[in-house]
Amino acid sequence: MKRILLLLAALALSTVAAGPLMAQAMMQASPFVGTWKMNAEKSKVTGIPMPKSLTREVVAQEGGTKFSYKGVAADGKPIDYSFVTSYDGKDSAITGAGAPGGADAIAIKRVGSNKAEAILKRGGKEMGKSSSEVSKDGKVSTIKGSGKTPDGKDYSIVAVYDKQ
Repeated sequence: MKRILLLLAALALSTVAAGPLMAQAMMQASPFVGTWKMNAEKSKVTGIPMPKSLTREVVAQEGGTKFSYKGVAADGKPIDYSFVTSYDGKDSAITGAGAPGGADAIAIKRVGSNKAEAILKRGGKEMGKSSSEVSKDGKVSTIKGSGKTPDGKDYSIVAVYDKQ
């Protein structure tokens, strides 16, 4: 009887300990994780200038997933912004400079194993929407979005990223 109780206790302890490890493994298995470089030849931007270069780094971390964007805007100014999301549809603050349309918050939710949808906000008001999808082979990520610039002009983006 003691052996059975000891076995059950060990099984319960290993189950509790494995929970966070499984969650971390699932986050690392996310198709969004990695370093992605924008392919300007395959991308299309209207209503706002196309960046000269843009790299997206997505890292799984405790408490969510961190997205960091770095590059050079069409006018030569640096693009350097980031945010952390839990894919729960709640607002996440965008810090830094160069977010599309001047967004200062983003709310992202997963809608499939390789797809997420986002709402971009500025000053608490929705100003754009986007969807991001990773190809089945995990080598290409495409972001399609549209919204309004701070001065009210429409913009749209189809940004194609290659995994590095």
